[in-house]
Amino acid sequence: MSRLFGTDGVRGLANAALTPELALSLSAAAARVLAARDRSHRPVAVVGRDPRASGEMLEAAVTAGLAGAGADVLRVGVLPTPAVAYLIGALNADCGVMISASHNPMPDNGIKFFAAGGQKLADSIEDEIEARMKQPVAGPTGSAIGRVQDLPDAEQRYVDHLLLSTPQPLDGLTVVVDCANGAASTVGPEAYRRAGANVVTIHADPDGLNINDGCGSTHMDDLRKAVVEHGADLGIAHDGDADRTLAVDHNGELVDGDQIMAVLAMAMKDAGELEQDTLVATVMSNLGLHLAMKANGIDLKITGVGDRYVLEELRSGGFSLGGEQSGHVVLPSHATTGDGVLTALRLMARIASTGKSLAELAAVMDRLPQVLINVKVSDKATVAKSPAVTEAVAGVEAELGETGRVLLRPSGTEQLVRVMVEAPTQETAHAAATRLADIVATV
Repeated sequence: MSRLFGTDGVRGLANAALTPELALSLSAAAARVLAARDRSHRPVAVVGRDPRASGEMLEAAVTAGLAGAGADVLRVGVLPTPAVAYLIGALNADCGVMISASHNPMPDNGIKFFAAGGQKLADSIEDEIEARMKQPVAGPTGSAIGRVQDLPDAEQRYVDHLLLSTPQPLDGLTVVVDCANGAASTVGPEAYRRAGANVVTIHADPDGLNINDGCGSTHMDDLRKAVVEHGADLGIAHDGDADRTLAVDHNGELVDGDQIMAVLAMAMKDAGELEQDTLVATVMSNLGLHLAMKANGIDLKITGVGDRYVLEELRSGGFSLGGEQSGHVVLPSHATTGDGVLTALRLMARIASTGKSLAELAAVMDRLPQVLINVKVSDKATVAKSPAVTEAVAGVEAELGETGRVLLRPSGTEQLVRVMVEAPTQETAHAAATRLADIVATV
């Protein structure tokens, strides 16, 4: 039987794979597991969601499951994932739930749990929750049943926290924000305006059905056009739950997560905030980031793909900045998970403090051409380790030398082998990746 939890909570097609019944059972089990760690008081859980239509249904089920297990529930409504994580810690709650499928299409939804302090759950805790679902327990009755209330100032608390984490007013900056018709449609623009920026919004009218629909961090064309049309200093794109940020400069050129991390790493080093002069990134980060950090005296720690691995390395090493090329950026001094609005505020603060454009700041890193090909196979692990593939990878690596690199890895969720090549030119990268993909496909 496959594991219920994936790399980031439980996701699936709402009301098909992810039903209200499953949400209720899952939440009741989570309450019993997470609340059992401290029986000195009645447990409290924070529940938030993104605006997709199925979130209303799942919020009701999650709330019922938590209250039925004896936990008091604080509903915070539509807010970004990092806002829910922050509020768990700020309110001294025992756990929390975010109902969102992040950048996935609207028909999907997901349930993500946080422990006390807004921390992500370890695999072992997720396994314990899944096991507890198979052990029916009589729920509390009478006054022991959990109570439910709304937290009307949840958004205000989160924005206040963001502003305290922003080192520089943004006066004079004009930013176009693509909210993906998602969880940051209100709170993102509000935070940027209160920080001093002139804000133009696009895709900031969620109706429950239009989240991530041709917009946000996975569809950047509208943002590129809007930045140029409005003569803005930059554009910011969030995903559905706003735990990530991508940007475009004043010319409408993409500034990806690697470049954003490079800019923030330089800013934090200058301010003495970059612990051990170290940045944490994943194996998917562009070689250009490696070269830029080395040139500026910043060490780069590399993890596997996934923000949970970045978080683990940040915690274990005591580092202060990490993230992914996709735009998940973590600043542990201010957040327990990737926070797209916080990242954008810090990025704009660097622009404001230096007087330089985003294009100038991002130029600290030259992004090498990168080609990624997904190859369908019957046994990804066997293919990836085969002598023929290993020999072919070694050959391409020898050809590229220090001017490029090869990353070949099995997919974590599908029978695919991902072939990624970086090289000095797009043509070289494409030719090498195609050659390797053909070999992978024939093994």
